[in-house]
Amino acid sequence: MADKNLQKRSETRPTVRACCDVLENDGEITLKLEMPGVTKDGLNVNIDGDQLEIRGMRDVKRPEGGNYLIHEIREADFYQVYTIDETIDRNKIDASLKHGILTLKLGVKESQKPRKIEIAAK
Repeated sequence: MADKNLQKRSETRPTVRACCDVLENDGEITLKLEMPGVTKDGLNVNIDGDQLEIRGMRDVKRPEGGNYLIHEIREADFYQVYTIDETIDRNKIDASLKHGILTLKLGVKESQKPRKIEIAAK
């Protein structure tokens, strides 16, 4: 007979932090988050003030009939919050999901982008 506490834990959905790469390039910041098994419908990205909140739900469809010999793939919730500063243009945030990787592109405000200062020769 299985331990009841162990069974309860295995039936709950764990919340995990998505692995993330952050890249700054050409006046934008790109975040790439691993969210295997998450579909577009299971994904929610919100911005509220200086908080960028990312939630993803991975649902696992179990086949009818049969008995699992090994059952390691579980449902899971991904959750991540980033604090973004005033240099990010809230109207220039794009998101895409491909092959379990969520890509967010955060545009930097024009006034905050680096620019070259021309030097006048006299």
